[in-house]
Amino acid sequence: YKSVVTPRRAAVAIACCWIVSFVVGLTPMFGWNNLNKVLATRGLNASHSDFVIKCEFETVISMQYMVYFNFFVWVLPPLLLMLLIYLEVFNLIRTQLNKKVSSSSNDPQKYYGKELKIAKSLALVLFLFALSWLPLHILNCITLFCPSCNTPHILTYIAIFLTHGNSAMNPIVYAFRIKKFRTAFLQIWNQYFCCKTNKSSSSTTAETVN
Repeated sequence: YKSVVTPRRAAVAIACCWIVSFVVGLTPMFGWNNLNKVLATRGLNASHSDFVIKCEFETVISMQYMVYFNFFVWVLPPLLLMLLIYLEVFNLIRTQLNKKVSSSSNDPQKYYGKELKIAKSLALVLFLFALSWLPLHILNCITLFCPSCNTPHILTYIAIFLTHGNSAMNPIVYAFRIKKFRTAFLQIWNQYFCCKTNKSSSSTTAETVN
């Protein structure tokens, strides 16, 4: 792992993720939006000063973009791929655990037990992501493929709330399930919110000087 995942490669991977996110998120600003559709609907008879676009998501953003480009390209395929990867990971860990149990070796069994726990935590993050984002994308598919279907606004609001709540779930899951993340979060909290690190470091420095 250390030979493959070097700091430079990790930085490149993170940079690629951010670049892809910006390109996908800003695509409507490059022209894939409903401006032409709104102009055609309003007609060219109204004066420029009287032309007002109702600021609603479905009025401005194209559902073709949301479904075909956003969901079918950047959400669903990666989600299915990650699901297959995790199934393979669990299968490999279970196979290794069965081998180690049969050979009555404790240390390898403990190692793969930790790996299984981490894999379960990451799988939980993936499950929460699917649970949070699929409802909104399903509603978008209904809006695109069934224009006559009227979905209740409360469902749309709940789906939007879930997508925003997903960002708050991940740190909690990481902190409660993975010890290293929990330790890092506590260090950040103590340093920037409780100022415990600075006090301890200053006291240590004073003792060293004395």
